[in-house]
Amino acid sequence: MWIDIFSAVTRRSNSQVQMEAASLQTIAADGAQIVYRRIGNGRPLLVLNGFAATSADWDPLFLDGLSSSNELILLNYRGTGRSTDDGQPFYIAKLATDAARVIETLGLKRASVMGWSMGGFIAQALALNYADRVDKLVLLSTDSGGIESDLASPEVWFKLVDTSGTPNEQARRLLFLLFPTDVAEVLYRKFGSIVTASRAKLSPELLKRQAAAMDAWHRDGVASRLQEIGVPVLIATGTEDIVVPASNSLKLANAIPGAWLAQFPHGGHAFMAQYPRALADLINSFLAVDTSASRSI
Repeated sequence: MWIDIFSAVTRRSNSQVQMEAASLQTIAADGAQIVYRRIGNGRPLLVLNGFAATSADWDPLFLDGLSSSNELILLNYRGTGRSTDDGQPFYIAKLATDAARVIETLGLKRASVMGWSMGGFIAQALALNYADRVDKLVLLSTDSGGIESDLASPEVWFKLVDTSGTPNEQARRLLFLLFPTDVAEVLYRKFGSIVTASRAKLSPELLKRQAAAMDAWHRDGVASRLQEIGVPVLIATGTEDIVVPASNSLKLANAIPGAWLAQFPHGGHAFMAQYPRALADLINSFLAVDTSASRSI
């Protein structure tokens, strides 16, 4: 596991440069220009990242594993990365509509959707509001919103949305939220400068709008509608997630008919960076299962 973490993070800088140099495409969506890129070959998989993250922030080993069997469609939300927007407030449902617009514009009848953290909120809204566009659903480190969710402590939530301090201070706070302390200590010492450079590019104003959308999700959410999800669902979490407690994944699995659940020991909120190969293999296996016969029953 440690070798995976170190090799993945070491490669992150070069990977981000390569990804930024890759062919970018843009889709117009209600006052925004949504930028995306496509990587790999195989079944289409729309990839939705978390709060304050862009499509370039995924662990490269994790993407390598996924792109070996799938064509990844990596999305930048309105206002993030090179995507633009009109500066207006938005909600999770709005970001789901943007994602549906990408699937439609690409001419895909359906696509599987993977969402991490806030991206998992968007993935659930997409599966419920645009059910005809979603093939399978992969939910990582996420919750269903509303009062049914088990929330992070006020201290953790404040640190997550806090944009004060230098980029270096923000990077340190972030790493200690995303990983267990022993993992975060090593990552910050060796690779904190990489995360610092990424944080320096973020817009505090945009992050406030994303945080407001997450707050609204946790007031309302979709817990009462989870039984409406009619596609196969894989749910995965790290057992030591302090941002979205792992108990939320069990609630999702209990509420969504036939859902798969995987828990990764000593995994933090960003457990895909601790288990890039194992998680990618699990997701690939899940996406490869033929469920067409059961759907037609």
